[in-house]
Order: sequence, then structure tokens, then C-alpha cells
Amino acid sequence: MPIPYRAARSPRSTAIAIFGGFLLLCLTASAPAEPLKLNDVLLRAAGADMTAPVRTAAVDAAEAALRQARIGPQPTIGVDLEDFAGSGPYSPARRAQSTFYYEQRWERGGKRDARTAVARSEVGLTRQRAMLRALDMLSEVQIAWVEAQAAEAMARIADERLQLARRLEAETGRRVSRALDPLFSAERARAATALARVDHERATAASRAAHAVLAAYLQIAAVDLDAADFVAPALAAPVDRAPDLTLLEAEKDAAGQKVDLEKAQARTDPTVRAGVRHFGQGNDVAVIVGGSIPLGGQRASRGNIERAEAERRAAEAEIAVATAKRQREIDRLTADRAAILRQIAGADAEVTPRAERAVRLVRDGFNRGGTAFTFLEVAEAQRAVIDARLRRIDLLRSYHLDGARLDRLTGRHLPLIPSEETR
Repeated sequence: MPIPYRAARSPRSTAIAIFGGFLLLCLTASAPAEPLKLNDVLLRAAGADMTAPVRTAAVDAAEAALRQARIGPQPTIGVDLEDFAGSGPYSPARRAQSTFYYEQRWERGGKRDARTAVARSEVGLTRQRAMLRALDMLSEVQIAWVEAQAAEAMARIADERLQLARRLEAETGRRVSRALDPLFSAERARAATALARVDHERATAASRAAHAVLAAYLQIAAVDLDAADFVAPALAAPVDRAPDLTLLEAEKDAAGQKVDLEKAQARTDPTVRAGVRHFGQGNDVAVIVGGSIPLGGQRASRGNIERAEAERRAAEAEIAVATAKRQREIDRLTADRAAILRQIAGADAEVTPRAERAVRLVRDGFNRGGTAFTFLEVAEAQRAVIDARLRRIDLLRSYHLDGARLDRLTGRHLPLIPSEETR
């Protein structure tokens, strides 16, 4: 085989190329990954879902059952031996008679079509259950994202509280040294700093644990979240795909197919036989034909038909119950989220700005060295701001947890599930 000619590189160009590739590799490796938004987290979770092979295997099993349902009764071949042993005139083996036959059962009443329809409905049910299981997993990930975001926000506030406590402790110490505050004020400031340190350590540990749970869903060592994604956007009408109701509809259709199958099973199937009989004495041969048909097919299948019809009625009633219950839950979640938005807007407009202004006024007076403001007043004003921010985070957490439940009910994340599982 001819080898294409390539111009030889000079040692200098080769060295430059190697250095450039090494520099590019270092820059790529050291470049920090961008913080993940919720949609990025859900996409990675869908790709790293460990239950996907389980769902795929269940669908494969249902499809194999469908292929099997299309196969009708198989023919039978056999042999009968008569009079090959006995007493008296039947003791010589030469008196034996042997019959070789071919037997076939003939299905009537559309059994194969009904059986295939039931198996096909089971494939649809299996796919729908697999899709709901994937939605449940994504809902769990979304809840873990909410908890991680809330814990991280709590840790940031705990860190801010610790820094404020340390500054206030230093300022109180200076005032005590100037005899502007009593000695116990310094002890109070140190106790407040110690308490803030304990709260900071606890909040940091809770944030690490929440991030570890989320990272486990994504099968990565650590996860970096975009804090700006943890907001309360305006409510929008959800795109309702009703995945749970779709499953109930599929179960109702499957129950109807089972009714048809049981009615088809009530039709008895005749069996025909043809063969050749060989007579040992005389070495003669004769052709035989025969057949049989079961009796009492309708009476024997009446209970199965009634059971299948009752299951179909139950499935229809369950759809009505689930529809009403689901709509009540959607209405409740929507109303709760709207109320939370109003609370957050009111706090952002009045509560937090007033509390922050009070802190500035009290600290200005405290820092001027007068006796009009004490350590307790400064600490109380700062606590009011911290409490307002913590309350806001708690409201955001409730808002997003309700959103996760609403997304699960409406099937918002269905497009994130791999297409081969929803085909």
C-alpha cells in the first residue's frame, strides 16, 4: 500500500505544537465548570439514571410476550401402541397394533387476535409505568435540588451572621474598654459569636450533605449549583400532559382487551387427528381420522368473563376518582404558590428594607460611641434582618417543593426522558 507523503516538521515547529497542546490541556483542565441550573441537573440525572436498564428490560419482556402471543397452537405428532403385551391371545408381540398420527387444535372465536391485543396493551402499560418511574426519579432529583439550594442559602446567611457577630464583638470590646458599656456586654457578644459559629458549622454541614445527596443522583463527586436559579419566578400555566391519567386510560383499555379475550376463550376449540394404523398380525395398514371438542365452554368461562368486566368497570371508576383528586391537588398547589409569591413580594417591599434600615440607624448610633444604643439593640436589629432572610429562604423552599410536586403531576419533565423509553 503506498504511503502518502507528508512534509517533515522542523524540531522548532514540533516543540511549539507540543507546548501549545499542553497549554490547551492545562487551561481546559483548570477551567472551572459553570454552575448547574435545574434543567442541567435534571438532564444529567436522566442520563445517569441507574433504573433505566430495569425499565428497558421490563419493556423487552413485554415485547417478547407480544411476539409469543402471535403464535398459535402448534401441531402434535405421536404414536399409540395397542395389544403389544397381555395374556391369552394377546401375549404374542406380533399381534401389536401401532398408530402414527398428526394432531392439530383449531382456534376459533378470534383467540389469537384477542390474545395479541392483550399482549400489545401490556407493552403499552409497561412503557407507561416505566415512564412514570422515570418521572418519579426526576421528581426526587428536583426535590434534592431544592434542598441543596435552600441549605446552601442557609449556609451563606449563617456565614454572614458569623461575620456580623465577630464585628459586633470587636466593637463591643472597644466600647467596654472605653467604659461605654458594662463588662457583661462583652460576654454577651462573645456568647453570640460562639452561637453563630455553631450555627455556621451546622448549616455548612447540612449544605454539604444536601449537595452530596444531589451529586449521588448525578453520579458525580460534587455538584456546583447556580444560586441565581433559586428564585421565585412568576407563575405560568403548566403544560399538562397528565401522565398518571394516561396510565389509568391504558389500564382501562387493557381491561377491555381482557374482556374480549375471555369471551374468545369461551369458544371451544376442536382438535382434529389423522394417522396411519399398522396391524402386526397380517402386516396390514389403515388410515384413521378423528376429532374432539370440549363441552361447556360458555359455562366454564362465565366467571372469568364477569371478573374481566368488573375489572374494566373498576378501571373506569378509578379514572373519574383520580381525575378529580388530581385536579384538586393541582388547584391547591397553584393557590399555595401564588400565596407564597405574595408573601415574598410583601417581604421584599417592606419587611426586609425596613429591617435593614433599622440596622443601619442602630449601628450608626452604636459606632458613634454614645450610650443611646446598646449591644442588645444592635443584636436585636441584626437578628430581625437575619430572620427576614431566613423566612424568605423558607418560603422559596416551599415554593419550589410545591413546584416539584406540580411538575410531577403535569409531566413537565417528560421531554427529558430518553426517547427510546417513551416511543
